Amino acid sequence: MKVKSTPLKDCYIIEPTVFEDDRGYFYEKFNEQKFEELTGMNGHFVQDNISKSGYGVLRGLHLQKGEHAQAKLVSCLEGKVLDVAVDLREDSQTFGKWFSLELTGENKLQLYVPRGFGHGFSVLSKTAVFSYKCDNFYDKASEGGVLWNDMDLNIDWQLPEADIILSEKDKILPSFSLKNF
Repeated sequence: MKVKSTPLKDCYIIEPTVFEDDRGYFYEKFNEQKFEELTGMNGHFVQDNISKSGYGVLRGLHLQKGEHAQAKLVSCLEGKVLDVAVDLREDSQTFGKWFSLELTGENKLQLYVPRGFGHGFSVLSKTAVFSYKCDNFYDKASEGGVLWNDMDLNIDWQLPEADIILSEKDKILPSFSLKNF
């Protein structure tokens, strides 16, 4: 496993060591001890989530607030997504900055998204199966987020706007400037 820094404080790209031969491949998707050793971050996860989405689906930007805040280790098991992390920690030197990375079933990369970050992804392939490891349990009352097309953040989701499919909830998230994540 290799860990690479991103421009965002405490946000990391995790690249597994993949063993391939004519039978297929094998890799260790997660190892708590190695993760903590290489990142210095807590690697204790309590909930795994999987979603499947079609082309053009954009999920985000989401976060859990307060005592139910979640760090996530995310990956794309099948297909291709543009994954986006936004630092929403007001006391952070990278507050208001975002980072994106293509996650695919082929590259097997993972992104560690720390607590206090907004997170989302857009599906760039026909379908995508997406995996989230979370270090805290989901709590509906603690949901928060930022509008996907916020003008201050100006995120390029790598999709034509006409192709973007949003949930009703994601259409009405607050703007970044309100700081009401």
